[in-house]
Amino acid sequence: MASFFTSLTGSAVEVDVRLADEDDRQSVEVKTDQGAKGSKGDALAGRERCPVYLDGESVKGQVLVRVKDRKGVKHDGIKVEFVGSIELFYDRGNHYEFLSLVQELANPGEMRTAQAFDFEFKNVEKQYESYHGINVKLRYFIRVTVSRRMADVVREKEIWVHSYRMPPDIVNSIKMEVGIEDCLHIEFEYNKAKYHLKDVIIGKIYFLLVRIKIKHMELSIIRRETTGAAPNQYNESETITKFEIMDGAPVRGETIPIRLFLGGFELTPTFRDVNKKFSTRYYLNLVLIDEENRRYFKQQEITLYRNREGIEGLPPAARPAQSHADFAQAAAASPSASQAALPPPPPQQPFE
Repeated sequence: MASFFTSLTGSAVEVDVRLADEDDRQSVEVKTDQGAKGSKGDALAGRERCPVYLDGESVKGQVLVRVKDRKGVKHDGIKVEFVGSIELFYDRGNHYEFLSLVQELANPGEMRTAQAFDFEFKNVEKQYESYHGINVKLRYFIRVTVSRRMADVVREKEIWVHSYRMPPDIVNSIKMEVGIEDCLHIEFEYNKAKYHLKDVIIGKIYFLLVRIKIKHMELSIIRRETTGAAPNQYNESETITKFEIMDGAPVRGETIPIRLFLGGFELTPTFRDVNKKFSTRYYLNLVLIDEENRRYFKQQEITLYRNREGIEGLPPAARPAQSHADFAQAAAASPSASQAALPPPPPQQPFE
């Protein structure tokens, strides 16, 4: 049960927002700027639990307004709003509201006792998924405003939205040959280009030519967030995970297998040009380090999506699971790999 929010010193009313079936819903922990407004433990951790809603679901509940003393409080009306907004951290003064629904709860008057007001926003279209990133925040929240002559009393309660829009049902493996002329020539392959958030990335690295002394090889997942538009565009990259897939010098003809389980990481779906404000993309970054500590890398974009299978209340998606046989068949049917040769690169030089 949600607790009463503490208002500014001297406020004559307290406002509580309670959502229907909140305790029975799936919830997520969300990082907050000043800790949660809920339990003391959550506040100390700087995290708040938010109930999860889906696109098209109704949002309903109850607003409870309590008068602190018995003298009564005059107000100029009470309203509740359901808001979807995008906050860009470099432009903190402006919040871009892409969704705003309003219901009037009470006409101007005077309150002497606690009152409860029911509200319901039916079948609300929530076209974007909630997201808290490095430079941007997309959030949905209930906002209650008690209008008063001196200062309005405003309370907000955040919800979290998950989106289950599936990518096109196309199975494409990723296969490419890259190299350094007369020094190194490798072929890398991943079983597909689109993965759900609990999926497994399966692939292999095949060494066709090795004439430099490779010390070890790493694979990492990079999240790249782009916000704004030129000239006020900001790019931030974050390494989600990094692990070593080879230790020691490989020989010609050697194959290194790759198996990476995504379920253990805090990932989001891929977002592209959300409301023309931001994008979030994911890349697999393959890095080879030689004995002189020169690094050679190749990045490959992958698409992540949220899988609706197994979610209570949702029918399973009509998408067949991909087996190892499917991977082999897709790889055999893929067009011949492109090959590129470059002169020996300086440190941090990418393959192309």
